[in-house]
Amino acid sequence: MPKRGMEPIRQLQFIEATVEIIHEEGLHGTTLSRVAKRAGTSPGLVAHYFGDKAGLLHATFRHLAKALGTEFRDHLARVKGPHQRLRAVIDANFAESQSSPAVVSAWLAFWGQVNHRPELARVQRVVTNRLKSNLLFSLRELVPAEDADQIASGLAVMIDGLWLRAMLRTGGLNVAEARGMARDYLEMQLRTREPETLDA
Repeated sequence: MPKRGMEPIRQLQFIEATVEIIHEEGLHGTTLSRVAKRAGTSPGLVAHYFGDKAGLLHATFRHLAKALGTEFRDHLARVKGPHQRLRAVIDANFAESQSSPAVVSAWLAFWGQVNHRPELARVQRVVTNRLKSNLLFSLRELVPAEDADQIASGLAVMIDGLWLRAMLRTGGLNVAEARGMARDYLEMQLRTREPETLDA
């Protein structure tokens, strides 16, 4: 049995190994044996923590979602005012932690399973709702509620699409360009809705 206090450390090691294996072998090539070998332990210990492959993948997807949530909190803690908060939400989605090849591969792999795995769909709904909620919180200080909802919905779709385009090798965009386009979309929408006073 693992030593007391080692559980969170071991779980994180297995999750990080899972992200690496997904990047190298794809979702179908990700097995408890490969994850255990990468983490330097036995498949039985991986099963002890996660039950089976489905449990391990679910935990890994939740870890990715949590890491993105941490980016939101860190970026928002450094700014003040609705306009700056909106920019921070955009920037969090394009943060370095969300742009590494292994993390990108993992997100893409999980998105491919969302329509087939209810437990992954629940995680994705949390990610989607959190993005829109963060946008709405600041937009409602700048424009009427109906406009805020429309802008938040459009900007959320823009962020997801631009992130995907920037992360694909064939996308034709880099991260800075994608982030800039999302910011431009926000500014255009605010101008057309005659927003109230914007902070710099």
